[in-house]
Amino acid sequence: MRTEFIDPGSFRHELVLETVSTIPDGAGGYTEAWAEAGTIFARIEPLAAKSRYGADQTLEKVTHRVTLRYREDLRSGMRLRKFGRLFDIVTVHDPDETGRYLICTVTEAGL
Repeated sequence: MRTEFIDPGSFRHELVLETVSTIPDGAGGYTEAWAEAGTIFARIEPLAAKSRYGADQTLEKVTHRVTLRYREDLRSGMRLRKFGRLFDIVTVHDPDETGRYLICTVTEAGL
C-alpha cells in the first residue's frame, strides 16, 4: 500500500486549538464558551469557496484541508484559530492509520 508523503516542514502555520463548553443561561438556553486547548503547527490548503444567495443575503463558505501531527484529543466540533480567522473542524481522519498525521476538513467561520 502506497501512502502520500507528508513533508513536516510544510507545517508552518501556528494555530490555537479551542474546545467549546456550554454554560446554562438560566432561561432554558445556553451560552458557548471557547477555551484554548493547545497550540499546534499545521499545513493549511484551501479547497473550495462557494457563494449562495438567499433571503436577501449572500452566504459565503470556504473549506480548507488542515494537516497536522497526530493528537488523541482532536475531534470534530472543536475549532482552530489563526489570529482573527476561525476554522470549525468538520471531519478528522488518520490518512494511513499509522498514528503519525491527521487530516481535518474545516470551514472558515465568520465570512
